[in-house]
Amino acid sequence: MASLSAIVPATNEPATLDACVSAIRDAAQPPDELIVITDATAPGPAAARNEGAQRASGDIIAFIDADVVVHEDAFTRIRAAFQSDPSLVAVFGSYDDTPVEDGVVTGFRNLLHHFVHQSSSGEAATFWAGLGAIRREAFVAAGGFDERYAVPSIEDIELGMRLAAEGRKMVLDPSLQGTHLKRWSLGQMVTTDLRRRGVPWVLLLLERRTPSSALNLGWRHRLSAGLSLVALGATVTRRPRLVTASLGGLVALNRAFYGLLWRRQGPGRMVAGVGLHALHHLTGVAAVPLALALYLRSRRSRSS
Repeated sequence: MASLSAIVPATNEPATLDACVSAIRDAAQPPDELIVITDATAPGPAAARNEGAQRASGDIIAFIDADVVVHEDAFTRIRAAFQSDPSLVAVFGSYDDTPVEDGVVTGFRNLLHHFVHQSSSGEAATFWAGLGAIRREAFVAAGGFDERYAVPSIEDIELGMRLAAEGRKMVLDPSLQGTHLKRWSLGQMVTTDLRRRGVPWVLLLLERRTPSSALNLGWRHRLSAGLSLVALGATVTRRPRLVTASLGGLVALNRAFYGLLWRRQGPGRMVAGVGLHALHHLTGVAAVPLALALYLRSRRSRSS
């Protein structure tokens, strides 16, 4: 059986680290090696994960965020996935549907992530480092995470795109789960969706000239973004019927996700979740012109 090293980036000294480490150590078939990076030579989780990978001795490297409490069977599932499929290069999972922290925004964000990953099982063209594992040889050959992402961003998505371009096999296993301990505020949500994920992701697609339908860039997400934009425009122009129609379309299109919100958090938070979902899509829409402007400015700078 291949040896497994677990790496936890924790340079920001998170209060959740003890719970994360305890869950890893108490898991069934725990990793052969646990490396917690509390101090790295460069800022950001990308650099911390790379430093952990350099220290690791395992054939398989599992990355776990410091605010994730893995389920007891997490490493059993990781080991089984690689053992059963020699062509598999990477496997990743999702948050579960029972976030510890309370709050409307926190519940929405965690359940949105859970729903998207649970609905996208099978071969993937991306990677997620919150709870994901990769063969050492593939990680080293790819050059690891891009350390230019000095804050938590899309460094794992970017790595996944490189691996996918090389024809490497990656799988999303929805049964591989962990509990997310992060508390979200509305400001954090908007900042993350716009500056840390939206703009960098669009820039990456423009630079690579590669369209993507991975996870939350599928047709349903794009149509939902269009309906959210129509609802905003109709609100500004005071056209209540169009507001109702566009929001109705959003609800119909995402009824499975809103049903999950209803079941897990009740009708009140489900209604709030529809508004948060529209805001989530609108920040994604806003990221497109911002990223395009940055991309064009960068090209002009390189050509001058």
